[in-house]
Amino acid sequence: MSIRFTAKARRGMVALTVAAGLAVGVAGCGGGDSGGGDKKPGTSASASKSSGSDPSTQEGQSQTPLAELKGTDGLLLQITSATRDTGGFVTVNGTMKNDGAQSVAIPAQVTGDETEIIKHGTSLGGATLVDSQGKKRYYVLRDTDGRPLTTIGLTTLEAGQSIPVFMQFPSPPASTTDVTLQLPTFSSGTIKISG
Repeated sequence: MSIRFTAKARRGMVALTVAAGLAVGVAGCGGGDSGGGDKKPGTSASASKSSGSDPSTQEGQSQTPLAELKGTDGLLLQITSATRDTGGFVTVNGTMKNDGAQSVAIPAQVTGDETEIIKHGTSLGGATLVDSQGKKRYYVLRDTDGRPLTTIGLTTLEAGQSIPVFMQFPSPPASTTDVTLQLPTFSSGTIKISG
């Protein structure tokens, strides 16, 4: 219950932070073509639906993954960073990849089962961070309209295609650095929070 209250209390601050980040991102995109500047043509349809995710998810993509979570039908979620922000939340960045030989639909289960999140489309809203030391589970944050603060609009990945993804959670205590990331239909993985 206290985690839900904390998430609710911080929702306004997070929404303001996200709005400011989007404003900076849009200002930095001046000039160029109207296609969003994404150099990966295979991801434009999915990435365009995840509006505010692009600036955050491009950070740290070339480093060795912190964890790899295997999903169904060749899906793979590679976590590249988990950063504690000063606003009281943790941003997890990664890449969703289709390692299979055929196109795969992103399972609807990854959205979770909360009505408020489901109504905004397929997302990673079902993800949780588990702090076994503090015996707490942290759910994806939401903005003031109930949209999950994670990549949304996920549909299908072609064979070999990958897209950047992100998720934001309330921050565990500063003393907690190792947490387990769980996402429905994927294996669990332990990640280290930096910052």
